[in-house]
Amino acid sequence: MLVTATLLITGCSAQNNSLAEQANAGDNKNYIAGDGSVAEYAPDTRSEPVDVKGELYDGTTVDSDQWVGNVVVLNVWYAACAPCRVEAPMLQTLSTSFAPEGVRFYGINVRDEKPTAEAFERNFGITYPSFGDRDGKLLLSLTSYVPPQAVPTTLVLDRQGRVSARILGIADESTLKTLIADALAEDNPVTPLPSTTARTDDAS
Repeated sequence: MLVTATLLITGCSAQNNSLAEQANAGDNKNYIAGDGSVAEYAPDTRSEPVDVKGELYDGTTVDSDQWVGNVVVLNVWYAACAPCRVEAPMLQTLSTSFAPEGVRFYGINVRDEKPTAEAFERNFGITYPSFGDRDGKLLLSLTSYVPPQAVPTTLVLDRQGRVSARILGIADESTLKTLIADALAEDNPVTPLPSTTARTDDAS
């Protein structure tokens, strides 16, 4: 497993050297943490909308085409990942607080069988759904933004399904909250105030 992670990471850009170093360390910690970097992308620099399609643990098939018009948060995780356990309560808190604004949260579990993932969710009170991605298909579709084996990673998608921000490593609550709020504020039409002028119809 360690050799596989090393080979995958070798192809990453220079900014991911710290990930490669972790893979080569041989300390058997069973995860490769991100470097904690935060990237926010201006609207005119974003790539095409992500193409994500997969099955949630409850058996529901979800397609990213269904997300158009909503801000979406994707979190890559698995149960034995120590940083994932640290940030889990915070992600649940933000998913609840942003739900009234239509923000959708989804996990992408890259390692666990369904019972293990569901036990984690019960333990941390996670109510938003997760994709099972042991075959790596979802992660493969996101490789432009998620370095191989960098867990956890959190992506914020704008209303068009484009990546507007990325956090490698444990997500800080205030930082992620700001990134989500920024995405919500984009292209958000202002509802006009009701007219205060009474309308009168001509009587005939």
